[in-house]
Amino acid sequence: MTAKIGYDEVEVGTELPAGRFPVSRDTLVRYAGASGDFNPIHWNERFAKEVGLPDVIAHGMFTMAEAIRVVTDWTGDPGALVEYSVRFTKPVVVPDDDKGAVVEVSAKVAQKLEDRQVRVDIAATSDGQKVLGLARAVVRLA
Repeated sequence: MTAKIGYDEVEVGTELPAGRFPVSRDTLVRYAGASGDFNPIHWNERFAKEVGLPDVIAHGMFTMAEAIRVVTDWTGDPGALVEYSVRFTKPVVVPDDDKGAVVEVSAKVAQKLEDRQVRVDIAATSDGQKVLGLARAVVRLA
């Protein structure tokens, strides 16, 4: 399968459709089961606070996965992803309430590369705080 977006259709500065991804404590428990990462900072409020966190936090890999969805949804093919990297800048704090947290993601084409590839720069925030830094993906387009 190839990306549905054509290389010739895209210019530097093209903004991808933004995404909003809710995160609840239930989400974290499900992710822990799927990933095998049962670190108590992701489910035990008392433990998280004992180690200096403000509350339970989302798994870094979960946050990273939610952020890249904006890019893979845009290409129409997760297999178009060639490269992806981020720096974790702040944790996504997930309170134990009816709202939880929301990861808000925006992205834009930063550079056209060779071999029908583009670099996409990604911004991810939660509660007004930048949670991923230097988040970049390279995708191969049709």
